[in-house]
Amino acid sequence: MYRGREGQWAFYLHRISGIGILVFLILHVLNIASAMWGPEVSNAFMKFYHQPVFQLGLLVLIAGVLYHGFNGLRIILMDFTAWGVRYQRQLWYAVWVLFVVFYLPFLLKIGGGILGGSHGD
Repeated sequence: MYRGREGQWAFYLHRISGIGILVFLILHVLNIASAMWGPEVSNAFMKFYHQPVFQLGLLVLIAGVLYHGFNGLRIILMDFTAWGVRYQRQLWYAVWVLFVVFYLPFLLKIGGGILGGSHGD
């Protein structure tokens, strides 16, 4: 199942996406906590987060959440069904199909905004 094949890539990507989501959650909590220092500080953080690099980060975050969620469902199927391990490779490709279907609208909307210069305004 592993040894450089789909299962190993699924394992690595699941861990990386989980760490990325954790980093976002920490930044999000810090951003919300900035309200303790008044609206000027909070608004400065919000303005800072609307730069194009953070819009790209939003696309990466959405990708991580989608992959992590769909792969988590694959892991549940592998753990709790009699057939999941046997079809783990097909399930991994199904994760990617679902990922692309659900990610494309975000990519078009946010990516178009970045390229068009709106930066999420």
